[in-house]
Amino acid sequence: MKNASTILTRHPENPILTPADVDNALAVFNPSPVMYQGKTLLILSVFKFEPNAPVGGYVAESDDGVHFKVRSKPLIDLRNAPHPFNLVKDPLIDSRITKIDDTYYFINPVDIEPGAPQGLLGGTKDFQTYQPLEIISLAPNRGTSLFPEKINGKYYRLDRPGAGKNPASIWLASSPDLIHWGGFRPVLKPGYMFWNQVKVGPTPPIKTPQGWLVITHGVWSWGDAGYHYYIAAILLDLNNPERVIGKTNSWLLAPEKDYEVHGTVNDVVFPCGALADFEKDELRLYYGAADTNIGLATGSLSAVIEACQKEI
Repeated sequence: MKNASTILTRHPENPILTPADVDNALAVFNPSPVMYQGKTLLILSVFKFEPNAPVGGYVAESDDGVHFKVRSKPLIDLRNAPHPFNLVKDPLIDSRITKIDDTYYFINPVDIEPGAPQGLLGGTKDFQTYQPLEIISLAPNRGTSLFPEKINGKYYRLDRPGAGKNPASIWLASSPDLIHWGGFRPVLKPGYMFWNQVKVGPTPPIKTPQGWLVITHGVWSWGDAGYHYYIAAILLDLNNPERVIGKTNSWLLAPEKDYEVHGTVNDVVFPCGALADFEKDELRLYYGAADTNIGLATGSLSAVIEACQKEI
Protein backbone atom coordinates (compact mmCIF):
# COMPACT_ATOMS: atom_id res chain seq x y z
CA MET A 1 0.00 0.00 0.00
CA LYS A 2 1.66 3.20 -1.20
CA ASN A 3 -0.96 5.59 0.19
CA ALA A 4 -4.34 5.52 1.90
CA SER A 5 -6.25 6.76 -1.13
CA THR A 6 -6.42 3.22 -2.53
CA ILE A 7 -8.25 1.66 0.46
CA LEU A 8 -11.83 2.81 -0.10
CA THR A 9 -14.02 2.06 -3.11
CA ARG A 10 -17.05 4.15 -4.03
CA HIS A 11 -20.31 2.26 -4.36
CA PRO A 12 -21.34 1.75 -8.00
CA GLU A 13 -24.80 3.26 -7.30
CA ASN A 14 -23.39 6.54 -5.99
CA PRO A 15 -24.82 8.95 -5.16
CA ILE A 16 -27.06 6.71 -3.06
CA LEU A 17 -29.21 9.65 -1.85
CA THR A 18 -30.07 12.83 -3.75
CA PRO A 19 -32.51 15.75 -3.28
CA ALA A 20 -35.07 13.73 -5.25
CA ASP A 21 -35.29 11.33 -2.29
CA VAL A 22 -36.64 14.00 0.09
CA ASP A 23 -39.80 15.96 -0.60
CA ASN A 24 -39.10 19.49 -1.87
CA ALA A 25 -35.37 19.31 -1.06
CA LEU A 26 -32.62 21.20 -2.86
CA ALA A 27 -29.76 19.49 -0.99
CA VAL A 28 -29.35 16.25 1.01
CA PHE A 29 -25.88 15.85 2.48
CA ASN A 30 -23.49 15.22 5.42
CA PRO A 31 -25.13 12.12 6.95
CA SER A 32 -24.41 10.72 10.39
CA PRO A 33 -24.68 6.90 10.38
CA VAL A 34 -25.76 4.49 13.10
CA MET A 35 -26.91 0.89 13.37
CA TYR A 36 -30.29 0.42 15.07
CA GLN A 37 -32.20 -2.88 15.35
CA GLY A 38 -30.31 -4.35 12.43
CA LYS A 39 -30.99 -1.41 10.13
CA THR A 40 -28.64 1.30 8.90
CA LEU A 41 -29.95 4.74 9.82
CA LEU A 42 -28.61 8.00 8.43
CA ILE A 43 -29.43 11.33 10.06
CA LEU A 44 -29.49 13.69 7.10
CA SER A 45 -28.65 17.34 6.62
CA VAL A 46 -31.36 18.78 4.35
CA PHE A 47 -32.11 22.13 2.77
CA LYS A 48 -35.66 22.62 1.48
CA PHE A 49 -37.49 24.99 -0.84
CA GLU A 50 -39.65 26.09 2.09
CA PRO A 51 -39.43 29.04 4.49
CA ASN A 52 -38.82 28.10 8.14
CA ALA A 53 -38.77 24.38 7.37
CA PRO A 54 -36.76 22.04 9.62
CA VAL A 55 -33.61 21.30 7.67
CA GLY A 56 -31.79 18.75 9.79
CA GLY A 57 -32.51 15.54 11.59
CA TYR A 58 -34.33 13.69 8.83
CA VAL A 59 -33.98 9.92 9.25
CA ALA A 60 -33.22 7.59 6.35
CA GLU A 61 -33.58 3.82 6.93
CA SER A 62 -32.11 0.88 5.05
CA ASP A 63 -32.05 -2.92 5.34
CA ASP A 64 -29.01 -3.32 3.07
CA GLY A 65 -27.08 -0.10 3.78
CA VAL A 66 -27.45 1.09 0.18
CA HIS A 67 -31.13 1.66 -0.60
CA PHE A 68 -32.74 4.10 1.82
CA LYS A 69 -36.23 5.36 2.55
CA VAL A 70 -36.43 8.84 4.08
CA ARG A 71 -39.08 9.58 6.70
CA SER A 72 -41.43 12.40 5.77
CA LYS A 73 -41.05 14.24 9.09
CA PRO A 74 -37.76 15.12 10.81
CA LEU A 75 -36.77 13.56 14.11
CA ILE A 76 -35.44 16.92 15.34
CA ASP A 77 -37.63 20.03 15.24
CA LEU A 78 -36.87 22.80 17.73
CA ARG A 79 -39.38 25.38 16.51
CA ASN A 80 -41.58 24.85 19.59
CA ALA A 81 -38.85 23.72 21.98
CA PRO A 82 -38.47 25.24 25.47
CA HIS A 83 -36.01 28.03 26.19
CA PRO A 84 -33.10 28.25 25.31
CA PHE A 85 -33.46 25.63 22.56
CA ASN A 86 -36.15 27.70 20.83
CA LEU A 87 -33.47 30.35 20.19
CA VAL A 88 -31.65 28.05 17.79
CA LYS A 89 -31.57 29.69 14.35
CA ASP A 90 -28.99 27.66 12.50
CA PRO A 91 -30.09 24.58 10.53
CA LEU A 92 -29.58 21.35 12.42
CA ILE A 93 -27.04 20.00 9.97
CA ASP A 94 -23.88 17.93 10.43
CA SER A 95 -25.14 15.80 13.34
CA ARG A 96 -22.64 13.61 15.16
CA ILE A 97 -24.20 10.51 16.78
CA THR A 98 -22.73 8.32 19.53
CA LYS A 99 -24.42 5.44 21.36
CA ILE A 100 -23.65 5.35 25.08
CA ASP A 101 -25.45 2.61 27.03
CA ASP A 102 -29.07 2.66 25.75
CA THR A 103 -29.11 6.26 24.46
CA TYR A 104 -28.08 7.63 21.09
CA TYR A 105 -26.63 11.09 21.70
CA PHE A 106 -26.66 13.76 19.02
CA ILE A 107 -24.42 16.79 18.98
CA ASN A 108 -25.43 19.44 16.46
CA PRO A 109 -23.57 22.67 15.70
CA VAL A 110 -26.28 25.33 16.07
CA ASP A 111 -26.39 29.11 15.99
CA ILE A 112 -27.91 31.21 18.73
CA GLU A 113 -25.40 33.96 18.00
CA PRO A 114 -25.25 34.28 14.19
CA GLY A 115 -22.14 32.78 12.64
CA ALA A 116 -20.91 31.33 15.91
CA PRO A 117 -21.95 27.68 16.25
CA GLN A 118 -22.30 25.97 19.61
CA GLY A 119 -22.72 22.27 20.36
CA LEU A 120 -26.28 21.22 21.17
CA LEU A 121 -26.51 17.88 22.99
CA GLY A 122 -29.68 15.85 22.60
CA GLY A 123 -30.71 12.25 22.66
CA THR A 124 -33.06 9.48 21.60
CA LYS A 125 -33.58 5.84 22.55
CA ASP A 126 -35.89 4.83 19.72
CA PHE A 127 -35.38 7.30 16.83
CA GLN A 128 -39.04 8.26 17.21
CA THR A 129 -38.68 11.02 19.81
CA TYR A 130 -35.81 13.42 20.44
CA GLN A 131 -34.98 15.33 23.61
CA PRO A 132 -32.70 18.39 23.60
CA LEU A 133 -30.54 18.28 26.74
CA GLU A 134 -28.08 21.17 26.91
CA ILE A 135 -25.81 23.51 24.97
CA ILE A 136 -22.43 22.08 25.93
CA SER A 137 -19.86 24.20 24.11
CA LEU A 138 -19.20 27.89 23.65
CA ALA A 139 -18.95 29.37 20.18
CA PRO A 140 -17.38 28.88 17.77
CA ASN A 141 -17.23 25.10 17.87
CA ARG A 142 -18.21 22.70 15.10
CA GLY A 143 -17.97 18.95 14.81
CA THR A 144 -18.19 18.09 18.51
CA SER A 145 -18.03 14.26 18.74
CA LEU A 146 -18.51 12.02 21.79
CA PHE A 147 -16.49 8.92 22.63
CA PRO A 148 -18.80 5.89 23.06
CA GLU A 149 -17.65 5.02 26.60
CA LYS A 150 -15.93 6.47 29.62
CA ILE A 151 -12.13 6.51 29.74
CA ASN A 152 -10.59 6.35 33.21
CA GLY A 153 -13.94 7.29 34.73
CA LYS A 154 -14.67 10.31 32.52
CA TYR A 155 -16.64 11.03 29.37
CA TYR A 156 -14.60 12.51 26.53
CA ARG A 157 -15.36 14.41 23.36
CA LEU A 158 -13.47 15.82 20.40
CA ASP A 159 -14.07 19.44 19.38
CA ARG A 160 -13.22 21.59 16.41
CA PRO A 161 -13.00 25.18 17.62
CA GLY A 162 -12.94 27.86 14.96
CA ALA A 163 -15.28 28.98 12.21
CA GLY A 164 -15.24 30.64 8.84
CA LYS A 165 -11.82 31.26 7.33
CA ASN A 166 -9.93 30.88 10.60
CA PRO A 167 -7.62 27.85 10.95
CA ALA A 168 -9.33 25.11 12.95
CA SER A 169 -7.78 22.30 15.03
CA ILE A 170 -9.06 19.22 16.87
CA TRP A 171 -9.27 19.51 20.66
CA LEU A 172 -10.23 17.15 23.50
CA ALA A 173 -12.45 17.79 26.53
CA SER A 174 -13.63 15.66 29.46
CA SER A 175 -16.73 15.58 31.65
CA PRO A 176 -18.16 13.74 34.66
CA ASP A 177 -21.73 13.84 33.34
CA LEU A 178 -21.83 14.85 29.62
CA ILE A 179 -23.07 18.33 30.62
CA HIS A 180 -20.17 20.03 32.41
CA TRP A 181 -16.94 20.04 30.40
CA GLY A 182 -13.34 21.04 31.03
CA GLY A 183 -9.79 19.75 30.78
CA PHE A 184 -9.45 21.16 27.27
CA ARG A 185 -6.40 19.87 25.39
CA PRO A 186 -5.13 20.36 21.82
CA VAL A 187 -4.95 17.12 19.84
CA LEU A 188 -4.14 17.91 16.20
CA LYS A 189 -3.39 21.08 14.27
CA PRO A 190 -4.01 21.56 10.53
CA GLY A 191 -1.11 21.80 8.14
CA TYR A 192 0.71 18.53 8.75
CA MET A 193 0.05 17.89 5.01
CA PHE A 194 -0.80 20.26 2.17
CA TRP A 195 -4.38 18.99 1.82
CA ASN A 196 -5.31 19.99 5.39
CA GLN A 197 -3.47 23.29 5.69
CA VAL A 198 -6.62 25.25 6.67
CA LYS A 199 -8.70 22.95 8.89
CA VAL A 200 -9.00 19.49 10.39
CA GLY A 201 -12.13 18.18 12.10
CA PRO A 202 -13.33 15.02 13.89
CA THR A 203 -16.17 12.49 13.87
CA PRO A 204 -17.22 10.11 16.69
CA PRO A 205 -14.31 7.79 17.56
CA ILE A 206 -14.51 4.05 16.85
CA LYS A 207 -12.89 1.77 19.44
CA THR A 208 -10.44 -0.75 17.98
CA PRO A 209 -7.80 -2.92 19.68
CA GLN A 210 -5.12 -0.65 18.17
CA GLY A 211 -6.63 2.64 19.35
CA TRP A 212 -9.50 5.07 18.83
CA LEU A 213 -10.02 5.38 15.08
CA VAL A 214 -11.31 8.83 14.13
CA ILE A 215 -12.41 9.63 10.60
CA THR A 216 -11.50 13.25 9.93
CA HIS A 217 -11.87 15.95 7.33
CA GLY A 218 -9.16 18.26 6.06
CA VAL A 219 -9.47 21.49 4.11
CA TRP A 220 -7.11 22.93 1.52
CA SER A 221 -7.44 26.36 -0.10
CA TRP A 222 -5.32 28.30 -2.52
CA GLY A 223 -5.89 31.69 -4.12
CA ASP A 224 -9.31 32.19 -5.69
CA ALA A 225 -9.83 28.50 -6.35
CA GLY A 226 -11.98 28.03 -3.23
CA TYR A 227 -11.87 25.27 -0.63
CA HIS A 228 -11.30 21.57 -1.23
CA TYR A 229 -12.45 19.09 1.44
CA TYR A 230 -10.83 15.69 1.97
CA ILE A 231 -11.48 12.68 4.23
CA ALA A 232 -8.71 10.99 6.25
CA ALA A 233 -8.17 9.21 9.57
CA ILE A 234 -6.21 9.42 12.81
CA LEU A 235 -5.58 6.94 15.64
CA LEU A 236 -5.67 7.99 19.31
CA ASP A 237 -4.31 6.16 22.35
CA LEU A 238 -7.03 4.09 24.05
CA ASN A 239 -6.17 5.25 27.58
CA ASN A 240 -4.87 8.73 26.77
CA PRO A 241 -6.94 10.06 23.85
CA GLU A 242 -5.12 13.39 23.67
CA ARG A 243 -2.18 11.40 22.27
CA VAL A 244 -2.16 10.86 18.51
CA ILE A 245 -0.46 7.52 17.83
CA GLY A 246 -0.99 7.50 14.06
CA LYS A 247 -2.57 9.29 11.13
CA THR A 248 -2.90 8.99 7.40
CA ASN A 249 -0.65 11.44 5.63
CA SER A 250 -2.60 10.80 2.44
CA TRP A 251 -6.36 11.11 2.20
CA LEU A 252 -8.85 8.27 2.15
CA LEU A 253 -11.20 10.15 -0.16
CA ALA A 254 -10.87 13.29 -2.29
CA PRO A 255 -13.46 15.18 -4.37
CA GLU A 256 -12.95 13.52 -7.75
CA LYS A 257 -16.32 12.39 -9.12
CA ASP A 258 -18.66 14.86 -10.81
CA TYR A 259 -21.21 14.62 -7.96
CA GLU A 260 -18.41 15.53 -5.50
CA VAL A 261 -16.86 18.29 -7.59
CA HIS A 262 -20.01 20.13 -8.70
CA GLY A 263 -22.91 21.03 -6.43
CA THR A 264 -24.15 23.50 -3.86
CA VAL A 265 -20.56 23.77 -2.60
CA ASN A 266 -18.01 22.47 -5.08
CA ASP A 267 -15.12 20.12 -4.29
CA VAL A 268 -16.41 18.63 -1.05
CA VAL A 269 -16.40 15.15 0.44
CA PHE A 270 -17.43 15.42 4.10
CA PRO A 271 -17.86 12.80 6.87
CA CYS A 272 -19.97 12.96 10.03
CA GLY A 273 -19.12 9.41 11.09
CA ALA A 274 -18.51 5.88 9.85
CA LEU A 275 -19.62 2.32 10.64
CA ALA A 276 -17.15 -0.45 11.46
CA ASP A 277 -17.92 -4.14 10.92
CA PHE A 278 -15.16 -6.08 12.67
CA GLU A 279 -16.40 -9.50 11.51
CA LYS A 280 -16.30 -8.43 7.86
CA ASP A 281 -13.23 -6.21 8.34
CA GLU A 282 -15.17 -3.44 6.67
CA LEU A 283 -15.45 0.31 7.13
CA ARG A 284 -18.58 1.91 5.69
CA LEU A 285 -18.16 5.62 5.09
CA TYR A 286 -21.28 7.61 4.25
CA TYR A 287 -20.33 11.10 3.18
CA GLY A 288 -21.70 14.36 1.88
CA ALA A 289 -20.83 15.14 -1.75
CA ALA A 290 -20.63 18.81 -2.77
CA ASP A 291 -23.21 19.65 -0.07
CA THR A 292 -25.86 18.24 -2.43
CA ASN A 293 -25.86 14.42 -2.44
CA ILE A 294 -24.73 11.47 -0.33
CA GLY A 295 -22.18 8.87 -1.33
CA LEU A 296 -20.97 5.59 0.14
CA ALA A 297 -17.41 4.27 0.13
CA THR A 298 -16.26 0.99 1.68
CA GLY A 299 -12.95 -0.68 2.38
CA SER A 300 -10.87 -2.74 4.78
CA LEU A 301 -11.05 -1.51 8.37
CA SER A 302 -7.71 -3.08 9.21
CA ALA A 303 -6.11 -1.41 6.19
CA VAL A 304 -7.29 2.02 7.41
CA ILE A 305 -5.82 1.31 10.84
CA GLU A 306 -2.56 0.11 9.27
CA ALA A 307 -2.38 3.24 7.15
CA CYS A 308 -2.66 5.33 10.33
CA GLN A 309 0.01 3.26 12.08
CA LYS A 310 2.43 3.49 9.17
CA GLU A 311 1.45 7.12 8.45
CA ILE A 312 1.18 6.55 4.72
